Amino acid sequence: MDQEFVCDLSACKGACCVEGTGGAPVEDREAEVLESIYEEVKPFMVEKGIRGVEEQGKWVLGEDGEKETPLVQGKECVYVFFDENKTAKCAIEAAYRAGKIDFKKPISCELYPVRVQSYPEFEAVNYHKWNICEPACECGQKLKVPVYKFLKEPLQKKYGMDWYKALEFAAEKHKKSCSS
Repeated sequence: MDQEFVCDLSACKGACCVEGTGGAPVEDREAEVLESIYEEVKPFMVEKGIRGVEEQGKWVLGEDGEKETPLVQGKECVYVFFDENKTAKCAIEAAYRAGKIDFKKPISCELYPVRVQSYPEFEAVNYHKWNICEPACECGQKLKVPVYKFLKEPLQKKYGMDWYKALEFAAEKHKKSCSS
């Protein structure tokens, strides 16, 4: 709750879409969506991403047995393209912004740097600390924006308005108890 964070794409160049050992987590419902929207997303993809999908599929099972986006030769997500500033961008989101589809991107991408771990009786929603996000932490500190406020829209999308209001209440209560 105390972590401050605001993405700084000019500093990190979208490294979270390129670095790491696995793709972005994909929910079951999202895997079905990826299957149905691929032809609309494909024009926004680069050739090596298209080849990656043709070889691996629109989603894969990761090392943990969970669904995730495929990677191009173990590096960037197959849905990544790079803009003129060499910043990683999402072809799914580009298709969404162009009005071709009504799916923005997997919720795990929208929620990053928060990761969700599902258990039988609850879901754990935790901040994922990664050195590539240091510029975002510095930006968040400068602007005094807690990560949960930066992620307000995707958190509400995933868990609803009441859940988010309860989170805000708990965060404010925590903040007051720490300052006492």
